[in-house]
Amino acid sequence: MRDFNDDVPTGRILTVGYEKSDLRSYIKRLQDACVDVLVDVRDRPISRKKGFSKKALAEAVSSAGIKYVHVQDLGDPKPGRDAARAGEMEAFRTIFGEHMKSPNAQAALADLALDLAGRRICLTCFERDHHSCHRSIVAEQLSKLTGAPIHHLKI
Repeated sequence: MRDFNDDVPTGRILTVGYEKSDLRSYIKRLQDACVDVLVDVRDRPISRKKGFSKKALAEAVSSAGIKYVHVQDLGDPKPGRDAARAGEMEAFRTIFGEHMKSPNAQAALADLALDLAGRRICLTCFERDHHSCHRSIVAEQLSKLTGAPIHHLKI
């Protein structure tokens, strides 16, 4: 059994965004938090930042001993991303809230809760600030299903 970093209590749903981060620091933070599974909740897991597109990120975290899972159904659909980019946060939350009610999103959330029970998971996407990011909404709904509290990592 690994020793957990004192600043990341056990039994929590972790989240992290890679904005303003480099791959090395990002992976180090995941390792420091003793993450078992990185759950990519981007609708489109591509990135202009080197190392953060799906295949490269999966290989990098796998090399660090962390499993990578992409759950597209928990990603923010294009209209939600567009609203967030435009600073229309109320519209973003409405759009993403409706998306999370869809059968696909609800099934993905339930599967994630069941499949990853007992593992230290970390939800990831781009935005550094979890307050303006859909991963917080996903984490909140996952927390309701599992009873696990949420801890947002900073890099």
